[in-house]
Amino acid sequence: MLTSIDLFAGAGGLSEGFRQAGFNILAANDFDKYSSQTFKTVHPNTRFLDGPIQELSASDFLRAASIHKGELDCLVGGPPCQAFSVYNHQRGMHDERSGLFREYLRIVEGLKPRAIVMENVTGITSVAEGQAVEEIKHGLLELDYDNIEYKVLFTEKYGVPQERRRIVFIATRGDLPIIWPDPTHDGINVKFVTIQEAIGDLPPLKNGEGTEVQAYSVPYGECADYQRSMRGKSQYVYNHVAPVLSKINLERMKFIPQGGSWRDIPQKLLPPGMKKAKRSDHTKRYGRMEPDGLASTILTKCDVHWGCYIHPYHDRTITVREAARIQSFPDKFIFQGPRTEQYRQVGNAVPPLLGKAIACSIIKTLQQEKVGSFVH
Repeated sequence: MLTSIDLFAGAGGLSEGFRQAGFNILAANDFDKYSSQTFKTVHPNTRFLDGPIQELSASDFLRAASIHKGELDCLVGGPPCQAFSVYNHQRGMHDERSGLFREYLRIVEGLKPRAIVMENVTGITSVAEGQAVEEIKHGLLELDYDNIEYKVLFTEKYGVPQERRRIVFIATRGDLPIIWPDPTHDGINVKFVTIQEAIGDLPPLKNGEGTEVQAYSVPYGECADYQRSMRGKSQYVYNHVAPVLSKINLERMKFIPQGGSWRDIPQKLLPPGMKKAKRSDHTKRYGRMEPDGLASTILTKCDVHWGCYIHPYHDRTITVREAARIQSFPDKFIFQGPRTEQYRQVGNAVPPLLGKAIACSIIKTLQQEKVGSFVH
């Protein structure tokens, strides 16, 4: 079985994708206590190293994984991306979080895996004229990773019911060629997974309703394929509680149709800061999802003031479980901590289905080395 270690693992979206593809996740790390709690409940056999990565050495990971330098098949991770996000209006290389990719490179040097995968937001290419991207490429070259490529991947093309763009770096040592995952959905021959297909089997809730554990409302046999794949062997729905919204927000929602937004709200009911907004501004704010469409990017807050997070049929925002379904997290993931922390874990994660697609391409890449070795 191929092996992997996950840095900046969060709740474990990337690890889950690699596990589904057949990797053994030997070790992982994150400093956030709630994310680590979630990870540990889903991946109990993975050695988890808690705490800031700055306080850990490559030797710590080698000991935890019971391997030697050069034996690991793939090191994966997504250094915190808030410093590069377009939603961060103060983003830039001055943000201390922008340098965490250097910690990733430090661990690469000490582990010397056969391949590496690094994920981040697309904004990393534009901050400081792409300084971070050039530093990552240069750093990997210095560590003898001769093949380095990066691409922007569209999550909906890999079965995730969401418009989400992520940049992925893949690097290998020697003459090992890089193989990228082929899209599985094109929206024409293979339709994208819709919001209805993603969350339509979950119990209907009104504003403020729900419990942390409840029964499914639709029998397994009546579920869409995506719903069945997310349920797996789960018997109950977790993290499915609708946040309590204010009376004014509930009043605003009455005017918003499927596919609508803040533009459908009467002027007198708009928040003060939006009453003078141009029609071209805040395009996703107070958006109501379309059941037959894709979700917009799931952020760390599914707040109506931030974007299109109103349920297609009910006057409420989507729950943590609905956000997790849209991110392609299996229902076996029980997100730990306060609800705000649960949303943050979901929004920060790599969608597991995207992770699985990347992992499958890494397997093909590593198989090329075995073929080459056999020939010689």
